[in-house]
Amino acid sequence: MEKQNDNRDQIIRKDARNCFVEVKNDCFHLEKIHLQFVAYDKSRPTGQRYTSNIHIYIDVPQFLALAQEAANGSLHMRMQQYKNERKSDALFEHLGGTSAKRLAYYGKARADGKSLSRVVKLTVAEKSDYFLTADSGPGEENQTGLIVPRFGKNPEQHVSVILTWRQLNELLFATTAHYKAWLSAKYTAEWRLLHAPRFEEKGQKRQEESAPTAQRTEAPPPAPPPAPAPGAGFGSAFGKVYGSTNGSGSADDSRMF
Repeated sequence: MEKQNDNRDQIIRKDARNCFVEVKNDCFHLEKIHLQFVAYDKSRPTGQRYTSNIHIYIDVPQFLALAQEAANGSLHMRMQQYKNERKSDALFEHLGGTSAKRLAYYGKARADGKSLSRVVKLTVAEKSDYFLTADSGPGEENQTGLIVPRFGKNPEQHVSVILTWRQLNELLFATTAHYKAWLSAKYTAEWRLLHAPRFEEKGQKRQEESAPTAQRTEAPPPAPPPAPAPGAGFGSAFGKVYGSTNGSGSADDSRMF
């Protein structure tokens, strides 16, 4: 199991009985929100207390949409409606995972040869407001690249964190604030990379024109900015933002385990 102090890049953590979920910022550049779900047993030796450890990667637009539903109250209204009607349907569900082919490529192939399915669900909790649950186990890749779970009601790993509506808001809103800060920094860095040389050249020309004739020196022309890749736009020098291929994003959690 992973070390107990594995909290690098942590944005926020929510604890429940013998389990927790934390959100990390280490996959923003891959257009994913990374949630780590952990269940633990304190009676085990230090360093071996994790009984389940599931990494979930949610597409940024899906996560932001869920946060907006919480912000405008529609998510919490649906939660109360489901409670009153005793519905067990998921308020939010995301299917992810890693294909068998990719697992084999990285030397992490399963003994059964199947794909690794990871599922996260938000459901109603009778004694509180929500259960945020992660499951993982065998899966199969369908024609669209989606990893479909094949573990039924018996996942290999299971973590369910109970949350109040306020705790869920804190998790969603804090993560959204951090992502927006990262995105703003990304745009600023990209703008400087693409446009700063042009403004520096103009500023240098103004200084030369205003300087006395005797003090003017011939300065070498500034290096041109790197040419963007074919079809690239403003937000592409450091990678795509919410990119898609043929109109849809990949369902496989690339380079993620």
